[in-house]
Amino acid sequence: MHGRKDHSPRITRRGLMLLGIQFGVIGTLGWRMRQLQVEQSDQYRLLAEENRINIRLIAPERGQIFDSRGVLVARNQPNYRIVMVREQAENVEQVLDRLARLINLSDADKRDVLEDMYKRSPFLPVTVKQHMSWEEFALVAANGPSLPGVITDVGLNRNYPFNETYAHLVGYVGPVSERDLSRMEDPDPLFQIPRFPIGKTGVERTLENTLRGSAGIRRIEVNATGRVMRELGRDEATPGKDVQLTVETGLQEYARKRLAGESAAAVVMDVNTGDIKAMASAPGFNPNSFVLGISNAEWEPLRDSKYRPLSDKSVSGAYPPGSTFKMAVALAALEEGLLEPDETIVCRGFIELGGRRFHCWKRGGHGRVDLDKSLEQSCDVYYYEIARRVGIEKIAAMARRLGMGQEFDIPLSAMSSGLIPDKAYKLRLFGEKWKIGDTLNAGIGQGFVLASPIQLAVMTARLATGRAVLPNLVYSLDGVPARRTEAPDLGISASALDYVREGMYSVVNSEQGTARKSRIADRNNLMAGKTGTSQVRGITMAQREAGLPDKDEVPWENRDHALFVCYAPYDKPKYAVAVVVEHGDSGSGTAAPIARDIMMRALYDGEPPLAAYPPAERNRIRAEQERARAAELATQQNGEGQ
Repeated sequence: MHGRKDHSPRITRRGLMLLGIQFGVIGTLGWRMRQLQVEQSDQYRLLAEENRINIRLIAPERGQIFDSRGVLVARNQPNYRIVMVREQAENVEQVLDRLARLINLSDADKRDVLEDMYKRSPFLPVTVKQHMSWEEFALVAANGPSLPGVITDVGLNRNYPFNETYAHLVGYVGPVSERDLSRMEDPDPLFQIPRFPIGKTGVERTLENTLRGSAGIRRIEVNATGRVMRELGRDEATPGKDVQLTVETGLQEYARKRLAGESAAAVVMDVNTGDIKAMASAPGFNPNSFVLGISNAEWEPLRDSKYRPLSDKSVSGAYPPGSTFKMAVALAALEEGLLEPDETIVCRGFIELGGRRFHCWKRGGHGRVDLDKSLEQSCDVYYYEIARRVGIEKIAAMARRLGMGQEFDIPLSAMSSGLIPDKAYKLRLFGEKWKIGDTLNAGIGQGFVLASPIQLAVMTARLATGRAVLPNLVYSLDGVPARRTEAPDLGISASALDYVREGMYSVVNSEQGTARKSRIADRNNLMAGKTGTSQVRGITMAQREAGLPDKDEVPWENRDHALFVCYAPYDKPKYAVAVVVEHGDSGSGTAAPIARDIMMRALYDGEPPLAAYPPAERNRIRAEQERARAAELATQQNGEGQ
């Protein structure tokens, strides 16, 4: 008899494992579902409705710019504006039409807004109008429910309270352009914001990364019409760093006013620290016009003027230095042992070389001239002769040692390196050998030689101190002083420097000095300097024999440039000044009086006493000071009346 089979189910080890896995999966899913539905329900409900979440960039506050005494020269002011987000607007054109019924918004304005919108990502806000009055701003805010995608916003606008005074030095900001972006390897995300302000010239441009700061992020929830419901979180923007410059506003304003009516530049340096105390270029312009968007009517005269008001002549201008270059030639000869200070050279009004005459500015000549007299009376023949002895290579080496032919590490744009030529330069550029005539022309700062006003100021500071002074423009960043290093010795013998300084003293203070009329009468602040007049066109022998025309008969652009460099006090130098007046005709008659007045303003830290001026000038100076005080009083009264 057979036994019965057992048909009851058996659970194998494999079955138990599979069952365990199933329960584990079910348990995990249950735990995760609870987490999603209960613990993180709010977060994931918003993520599931991602069209209702918007991420916006928060623009940082731009760093402000101060002068050496803490006066604001570039500041931020509230800017009432409205922006629009394309993806939040039901119908962009329709919304713009509604806006136009509330505020002044022309068809051209609407076209510009639409063009900006469709060039950008749909979630980025586009500026529709800015610099609005409070009344316009409030009207748009009150009608917000009928304007989907439109956001009222209070931003910051750059403002330059001193207008022309710092136009070239500080520069200005303007809306970021495609051209700006094309020059950048890795543009900041902030530049995606239409019309985001970026430095265009001057300190604003060169210190852009320092001043700009970094963007923040704002996460917001919006409803179906694009209206902001709530803020979900934000990471604040990091403001830009404040910059304090070495310039002093009172002196800067005076320099600008003293250059008024000229196409010119002036630089004032502290000879001991290298700090730039003033740097003015004339004529100027109002930088605020560029911040707000300059009109064609205002732009075209600036662009087309032969006086180049948009150019910063103090650093970008390159001029033949004329006789201000003679100190470099004299030092080269003294250092090479090719000249004794008391050696005399006869000036008959010209020298001849290879059948060509090289003329002195004084037609009848200066007679016997030593080093001191050569500088005092600016004898060209003397420098033709010593330039021939020394040669262009030694002259060029000395000029570079004095700071010419180079760019300086200061935060200004479009800086010229000038030109200190040598034999290799002419061969490289023209494929021609250097000639002795080229050396003679270079000996009086003509020919190929070019220098900028900042280079002439550096040269003068180095002559005054015997040290390789470098210019500084930034005093501190966010209150932290910029690193300073003591200038090294130039390596020029003290005796050679003393001989040249004595000659510069005679230029201003001796009876026959070319700048005697522009001396300082105060014995505690005596000045040393050098005049320069550089030709901008050649003069033929026939023209000389026929007689040169009067200044008024020569077109402005054909007149000589006027230059003057100086330092003071002579016995304990504090400041160096360089002035270049384009087509000013005479260094002694045009540039020297301007430089002297600016120097005195720096020395006395304000209006100088009348006794510091030569007696013959005191009545004129008194009248000028009275007019200046009356104008300042009228300005103050007008300000109070408003």
